[in-house]
Amino acid sequence: MSRGSFVFSPTALRSLAVDAEMLERQRHSRQARSCSGYMLKKEARDRAAQRLSVTPAAAAPPAVCRDAVVQNALYTGDVEVCSSSSPEARVNMVIEPQGGDMRWTPDGEGLWSLTYEQELTTPLHITASRGFTDCLCLLLQRGANVDLAPGGITALHEACENCQPECTRLLLLHGANANAVSEDGLMPLHFCSLPESLECAKYLLQYGAVINGRSLEEDDTPLHTAARNGLVEHVEMYLRYGAHVDRPNNQGLTALNAACAQPQERPLLDRYFRVCQILIGAGADVRTLDQDKRTPLHLACKNANPRDVPMHNILKVVWFKTSHQPERVVRALLNHGSIRLWPGNLPLHCSESPRTIEVLLNVYSRLKVNDKWVESVPPESYKAHQYFYDSVFALAQTPRSLQHLCRCRIRIVLDGRLHKAIPKLNLPTFLKNYLLLDYRGYVH
Repeated sequence: MSRGSFVFSPTALRSLAVDAEMLERQRHSRQARSCSGYMLKKEARDRAAQRLSVTPAAAAPPAVCRDAVVQNALYTGDVEVCSSSSPEARVNMVIEPQGGDMRWTPDGEGLWSLTYEQELTTPLHITASRGFTDCLCLLLQRGANVDLAPGGITALHEACENCQPECTRLLLLHGANANAVSEDGLMPLHFCSLPESLECAKYLLQYGAVINGRSLEEDDTPLHTAARNGLVEHVEMYLRYGAHVDRPNNQGLTALNAACAQPQERPLLDRYFRVCQILIGAGADVRTLDQDKRTPLHLACKNANPRDVPMHNILKVVWFKTSHQPERVVRALLNHGSIRLWPGNLPLHCSESPRTIEVLLNVYSRLKVNDKWVESVPPESYKAHQYFYDSVFALAQTPRSLQHLCRCRIRIVLDGRLHKAIPKLNLPTFLKNYLLLDYRGYVH
């Protein structure tokens, strides 16, 4: 028995054989759908017919390159070696890169072995993805097939994925299909998922990329991709080109839902806020429900983005989103008429965010503080925020202050209009902020 292999029982072998057949059928089905989607586009058919009439030899099966010198020249962008060792007959050769991810594969004799998963590529893919424009020009001048996709994606997909605008332009200039569909059902615009890919996206649109083209699996448009990745300039450009702002994908997500649903790191919060702002300004419906009946507001609160601002969603994530300033979300929701959360005892998941607890407590005129409140605060949290927690626990013997009671009364009178009415009151700024639950670091 070879290393990395093991024997299965007959029942397990039959099950694995069935699984293998099913996976193979799914792969062929996916390829068939990709082909079908590709051929249904008129531009793709016209370009394909034109290329076949000019370069009939392109239909011949490509050779496999195992020459280490040639491969090294391609991966390092050595145009001199490529020029001397790449005659016209070899520009469409297929290359099997060494390495890759490990996977279990059957050997046909009842054994499964760990082998490296190989992804086929071509000289055009290698040079386009790495930005080697001189080598790419050489290959294109010698008649390389711009839409060859032995690994399931074209060189244009790779150039866009790796943010290589000049290579993208060269491929399009030599007839690459701007709407080519990958094995996974994605067009090149779907591969523009980083801020640095903006120029690639521009070239694609200039060369006829379909702005509302959908992926085969998720039904995503390029606008979904841009919104999901917080790409402000991409979103602006796609909308200028006529992207449908409220088109849902197969999960019922519009671009706005997708932006709000995406997990957001703190440095990216402003970027996602700007995307949402642009989409709403373009007419995106803020009440659109996804397949789970969630609005963009539900999704934004789940991600604790204080710039996007329902209550339960944000409180569930406070403990691991403290750097996102979740108290700002809670405060905004309460000032816009959200339901209040009765603090039967201090929320354990909020203990690391005293400001969140402060906002929650300050919408009530009376609090019944008991021993459970003290017990619910972890010792390390109490030590880090002792001044605040001592002020909370002191309310067990002391009623709320007159100033706070006045605040509560005014908020009840203006319920539902707080965020609009209070800024118009003829009051000092610090009192307006106090009415809107500004933070003091203690309760009274």
